[in-house]
Amino acid sequence: MNGLRIGSAALAAALVLHMAVAGAQAFPSRPVRIINPNPPGGAIDIQARLYAQKLQEMWAQPVLVEYKTGAGTMVGIDYTAKSAPDGYTIGMAVTTLVVLPALRREMPYDTIKDLAGVSLTAASSMMIAASLALPARTLAEVIALAKQQPGKITYATPGPGGANHLAMELLQQSAGIQLVHVPFKGGAQAYPELMAGRVDLQIDPVFGIYRYVKAGKMKGIAVTSAKRDRSAPEVPTVADTLAGFEVLSTNGIIVPRATPRELVRRLSADFRRVLQMPDVAGRFAEMGLDIIASSPEEFDAYIRTEIAKWTGVAKSANIHLE
Repeated sequence: MNGLRIGSAALAAALVLHMAVAGAQAFPSRPVRIINPNPPGGAIDIQARLYAQKLQEMWAQPVLVEYKTGAGTMVGIDYTAKSAPDGYTIGMAVTTLVVLPALRREMPYDTIKDLAGVSLTAASSMMIAASLALPARTLAEVIALAKQQPGKITYATPGPGGANHLAMELLQQSAGIQLVHVPFKGGAQAYPELMAGRVDLQIDPVFGIYRYVKAGKMKGIAVTSAKRDRSAPEVPTVADTLAGFEVLSTNGIIVPRATPRELVRRLSADFRRVLQMPDVAGRFAEMGLDIIASSPEEFDAYIRTEIAKWTGVAKSANIHLE
């Protein structure tokens, strides 16, 4: 009797595995949706449309980009998490995937339990720039000035609770300084204020802010990546002054956690193929993005590590979003 039970269980397990593998091999047999949690336009939208075009050619099935926006990308992530775990709904993920759980007491989904990483696809650095009026040209000088004038130096971000904001909070905690946060409704709105000297510092993606540094309208202080950014090689890193500091703006692909692992790996391999295409790599480079193409397991580990990191930063700075 026990042998029959064991045999039946093994047969059932083998059947489930066979069905999962067969399903992954047959995938896709109908249209696939890519969920963009951001509004149309911008780097995330460009990526989503590139993926849709290339995967449609690869799969010989329609691949459609759909927008589910709101609540700082939480609406789109929630929609992805609660979709059928069959590979036909794929989510675009940005840095808020790992930041939101650190900032919000209540979430409509559990990032770790309800979502699975397919691939961490790309990353970019941010740059801290200074007004020409600020009497500091290096990060060490900014830190010294902030220690002389605690609570006086201001910094602009595209809004509260984002990666830019938390990166500056981490910098303050690492350097032992106190700055004043001035949030704007997007990085572009802050540029004129920095150039006019009405704010002292700003942090924004290198791709957006560096053009003004090159034009001599602001000073490049430091980039947040561990190594110098290839598009701004003369600007040092924060880590040159504060050892071990690294903050990246990241993009990735996610699916519901219950999606069969064979299908997750199939999706990961197909996205890797797209990212290796020369025209795709060239377009990413134009946007200041470094291609990563991680495994699902690497992306899942990254998600867990980053949530823990930002939870600590948010708790120390007493930052919460309701």
